[in-house]
Amino acid sequence: MKALSIRQPWAWLILHGGKDIENRTWHTKHRGRFLVHASSSCTRKQWSEAVSFALKAGLINHPAEVPPINELLLGGIVGSVELVDSVDSSDSPWYMGEKAFLLRDPKPLAFAPVKGRLNFFDVPDKLVTP
Repeated sequence: MKALSIRQPWAWLILHGGKDIENRTWHTKHRGRFLVHASSSCTRKQWSEAVSFALKAGLINHPAEVPPINELLLGGIVGSVELVDSVDSSDSPWYMGEKAFLLRDPKPLAFAPVKGRLNFFDVPDKLVTP
């Protein structure tokens, strides 16, 4: 199955926080379900910037709604989501510019450690428990 690496806490927000957009600088022809891979690192600055964005946009009410940095899963598959379209603009409050993937139907999965890569990449089915 295809997977895409996404930095935390953005990956968590897709699966648990209603994030329906994955912002990118490129389009994809991929459609359908893909695995959400949490990148292997997340700095305090990255966590803070993501949480601040969600707070200012009114997408969360308090920073405590997002797990603390030391509780986020890193370096593996954390869920799956359906990619519906690749667009140049969106009315979603999660949209930040350039291009975006429209997402729906997030499903958390049991953590499976997998090394990430750039772009979409293949993950053997045997490594992921539905």
